[in-house]
Amino acid sequence: MRVVLALGSNLGRRMENLQGALDTLFDAPGLTFVAVSPVYETDPVGGPEQQGAYLNAVVVAESMLDARALLERAQGVENAFGRVRLVRNGPRTLDVDLIVVDEIVSDDPELTLPHPRAHERAFVLVPWSRADPDATVPGRGAVADLLAGLDQTGVRLREDLSLEPPA
Repeated sequence: MRVVLALGSNLGRRMENLQGALDTLFDAPGLTFVAVSPVYETDPVGGPEQQGAYLNAVVVAESMLDARALLERAQGVENAFGRVRLVRNGPRTLDVDLIVVDEIVSDDPELTLPHPRAHERAFVLVPWSRADPDATVPGRGAVADLLAGLDQTGVRLREDLSLEPPA
């Protein structure tokens, strides 16, 4: 199954958090690395006003794990990097969001797929379009088409930063 995960960090050593997340996601069996996007610096969206900019990237993988196991792995990686959930959309050391799992569409409140707001978030779609130019959001359409209708001014490519694919 093709899976897409979005990585984000705006606390601590942001770049080290992203690289650590990427490495840790692929440390255990079940995921095979396909691609990682360039790194983008993005303005915070939807949370408290007083927080710093995020570093964001998107990872594409093939998975032998089911969606719940992928969610558990993502949350385990967040916890390993000190993720604390005090304020919705608040600052965080690491965010690992499960964006899509193959073509699965689910409205389960514990695991909504595709991610319920991915189609309207430039900080997800811009890097995703670079990692997989032909990507689609199940039930929503092509990532490129969705991007055409979004304001992308808060999403800036960081050419000076890059994530190393997992070994």
